[in-house]
This record gives sequence, structure tokens and C-alpha cells, in this order.
Amino acid sequence: MSAADVPGRADAEADVAAGEAVDAEVRRRLAQAQERVVAALVMGAEPPEGFDPERMRVQAVSLLAKRRGIVARLRPDAAAAAGPDLASEYAAYARSRATPPPGYRADADDFAGWLRAGGRMPDPPGKVRWWSRLLSRLRGRSRPDGWPE
Repeated sequence: MSAADVPGRADAEADVAAGEAVDAEVRRRLAQAQERVVAALVMGAEPPEGFDPERMRVQAVSLLAKRRGIVARLRPDAAAAAGPDLASEYAAYARSRATPPPGYRADADDFAGWLRAGGRMPDPPGKVRWWSRLLSRLRGRSRPDGWPE
């Protein structure tokens, strides 16, 4: 007797396949709802059906303030470049992104780049190697005895 000959096996396999199709559809709809929630929190989009718009707005403002504070701590140069307009500049930057960069450091660097592209922040200085700083301190000092000239 083969597996196909077992009574009810075909019905059970059809039920499993139908259940997997339903699960896939449920996962797809859940993913779409999650995307709408993230868009509402990050970009100011309309909240999905079933969510209180005022609570979503409060959460979005809170999340934006948290991100802005961390970015200001990680990149004080960017915060200084934005000056008193930091809140409005960061809000405009955040609205211009579909999703936040992966991690606070990336978010801070991306914000600095956004300010730079808008002419609000100068280009970073060239990288200075540690030995060049050391050599600049040693210039003008006499060499210890026994050192070649």
C-alpha cells in the first residue's frame, strides 16, 4: 500500500496546503499593516485603520525627539550646524526618509550628510593621522642626546 492509498491522506494534504495558503495571506496582510504603522511613526503618514490617530501622533513625536537627542549626542557637530533649527531640520530630514537608517550612528551620519548637502554644514576636514599630531608637537624641540640628526 502506498502513501496515496491511505484513506483520508489526500484530504489531509489538501487541508495542510489550504492552511499554508491562509497563513501566507495572513503574514502578507500583517506585513502590510506593520509597514503602515512604521510609515505613520517615521514619516507622518496616515495611521492604519484601527489605530488612534492622536496616540500615533504622540508616539511619532516622542520617537522623533528620542532619535534627535541621540543624533545630537553622537554628532554634536551636526547639532551645532543646525543650531536653533535642530528640531525643525531633523524633522524635515526624518520625513524625507522612507525608513530610518539601521542604527543610531548611521542615522547621525546620514543627518550630517543631509545638512552638508543642504549647505548647512561644512565638509569634514581631511583625516589627520596620530603621528602627524605627534610630529607637530615635537617640531622645534631639541632631540635627546644620542639621537641622530
